[in-house]
Amino acid sequence: MNRDMTQGNVMKSMLYFAIPMILGNLLQQCYNIADTLIVGKYLGQNALAAVGSSFTLMTFLTSILLGLCMGSGTFFSIRFGERQEGRLKEGICASFVLILALTVLLNLAAYLFLDPIRAFLKVPEEVWGDMRSYLAVIFGGIFATFLYNYFASLLRALGNSVVPLAFLAVSAVLNILLDLWFVVGLGFGVAGAAWATVTAQYVSGIGIALYAFARVPYLKMKREERRIRAGCMKEIAGFSVLTCIQQSVMNLGILMVQGLVNSFGSVVMAAFAAAVKIDAFAYMPVQDFGNAFSTFVAQNYGAGKKERVREGFRGAVAASVGFCLVVSVFVFAFARPLMAMFVDEEGAGVVAEGVRYLRIEGTFYAGIGCLFLLYGLYRALGKPEMSVVLTVISLGTRVLLAHLLSGVPAIGVTGIWWAVPIGWFLADAAGFLYYFARYKGQNPDGAKS
Repeated sequence: MNRDMTQGNVMKSMLYFAIPMILGNLLQQCYNIADTLIVGKYLGQNALAAVGSSFTLMTFLTSILLGLCMGSGTFFSIRFGERQEGRLKEGICASFVLILALTVLLNLAAYLFLDPIRAFLKVPEEVWGDMRSYLAVIFGGIFATFLYNYFASLLRALGNSVVPLAFLAVSAVLNILLDLWFVVGLGFGVAGAAWATVTAQYVSGIGIALYAFARVPYLKMKREERRIRAGCMKEIAGFSVLTCIQQSVMNLGILMVQGLVNSFGSVVMAAFAAAVKIDAFAYMPVQDFGNAFSTFVAQNYGAGKKERVREGFRGAVAASVGFCLVVSVFVFAFARPLMAMFVDEEGAGVVAEGVRYLRIEGTFYAGIGCLFLLYGLYRALGKPEMSVVLTVISLGTRVLLAHLLSGVPAIGVTGIWWAVPIGWFLADAAGFLYYFARYKGQNPDGAKS
C-alpha cells in the first residue's frame, strides 16, 4: 500500500509510515545480535572480535550503497509529491544504472584490497585468520545489498514501508536459522556465519526486486521512457552522491575509530563488538524515524506544503527526544546483563568494558536522535551538502577526540567512548542553528512566509 503523506494528521502520517521501517530494522538488529551471540558463545572471544571488526567494515561499505539509494529515494519522493510521472520514471532508470555501476566497482575493490584492510584496521594476528575467512564470503553479498536497498528505497519513496518490512523479516529469520545450522550444526566456523548472511541477503534482494517489477506501475516503461538524459543523471547524482558521501563519511569515521579500538587488544575489540550491537539496537528506531521523516518532508516539499514541513519538524523532534530518554534509562540500568548475554563466564573483562561503553553512550541517545532528524530534513529539502557538513562535524570531533583522549594514560580507551556523544551534540548545535538562521520566518525553500 502506497501512503500519500501530504494529507491528513502530520504525526499519524509519519508514525504509520515509520513503524514498519522501525520493526524491519529491529528485526535486522535482532539478527545481528543473534549472529554475535552465536559466534561469541560457540566460537570464542577471538571469533567475536573478528566478526565485530568485519561488521564495522561491512557497515562502511554498505553505507555507500545505502547513501546512494537513500538519495535516489529522496528524488523519487519529491517527484511523487509533484505528481511528475515522466520525470519519476526517468529518474528510476538513471539511478538504477548509476548505482548498479558503482556496486560492481565497489565489489571488485573490496576483494582487491582484502589484505591491505588488515593494516588499516590494525587487526591483531590472532584475529586476522577468522576475519579474513569471514570477509572473503561476506563481500559476495554486496550485490544483494544493492538490490534490497534500491527497491526498498523506491517502495518507501512511494509511501510503501510494509513490503520492505516483509522481505527483511524473511531475511532476518532465515539468517538466524542458517547461522545455527552452519555454525553450530555443521561446524563451519565464522565462514558459516558469513554464508548464512549472504544467502539470506540474496533471498530478500531478489525477492523484493521481483515484487517491485510485478507491482510498481512506474517500473513498467515504454522504450522511449528508458532514455537517460544527462540532465536527469546530474540531478540524481546531486541527491545520491552527496547522501552517499554523508553516509560513507559517517561510517568511515567509525571505521577509523575501529582501528583505534583494535590497538587496545582483543578484550576491548570483543567488548566493542558486543556493545555496538546493543547500541545500534537501542537507537535504531530513531534512525528509522529520521528516514521516515525525510520521506514525509520530501513529499510535502514537492507538493509545496511548507507549513506541514514545519509542523512535522516540531513534532518529530519532541517524539524523538522523548523516546531516546526512555531508552537511555533502560540501557544505563541494564547494561551489565545485556553485555553478559554475549560472553561466557570467563569474559568478565569484556563485560566490564562493554558496560562502561554503554553507560557513556546510552546516557546521550537524544543527541543521535536529533542528528538523524537533521540529516533527513536537509536531505529532503534538497540540501544534502548540509547533512555532509553535520556528519563531518560529528565524526571529525569523534575521531580527533578519540585519538587525543585515548592517548592520555589516565583516560585510555574511555576517551574513545566519550568522544562519541560530544560529536553528536556539536553537530546538533550546528544543525539547529543553521535551521533557525536560514528558515525562521521563511518557508523551507527560503521564500518569506
